[in-house]
Amino acid sequence: MTEFKGDKRTKEYKDWKQSKGLGDSVEKVLKATRVDKLAKFLLGEDCGCDTRKEILNKLFPYKTECLNEDEHEYLEYFFKVQRNKVTSIEQKKLLLIYNRVFNTNKKGSSCAPCVRSMVNELDKLYKNYKTE
Repeated sequence: MTEFKGDKRTKEYKDWKQSKGLGDSVEKVLKATRVDKLAKFLLGEDCGCDTRKEILNKLFPYKTECLNEDEHEYLEYFFKVQRNKVTSIEQKKLLLIYNRVFNTNKKGSSCAPCVRSMVNELDKLYKNYKTE
């Protein structure tokens, strides 16, 4: 495919290739089969497709970046000590790592289960590095 500056097909092709997760892939299949048009016709413009796409992308993301050396060292330091609390400074650093590695945009939270979930995901990732 020849790429010309401003060519709409080029942008669509790049968007097609760069799926963030399962939600993007489902959306592409529905568009290719024109089921998306049927859903909008039957259910209206706000058929819930965007919400479903975001939920599926968060549950089943495709892209995970590798930890860089500084991030790995910080997680090594962080996971050496058993913790019952995460300070706001620690949470900010963990969020920076989490958002970059998992390609998300999570915000700081006072919700203990939310923070615990993020820490557990980073712990799994860190342990994966230790076993390799």
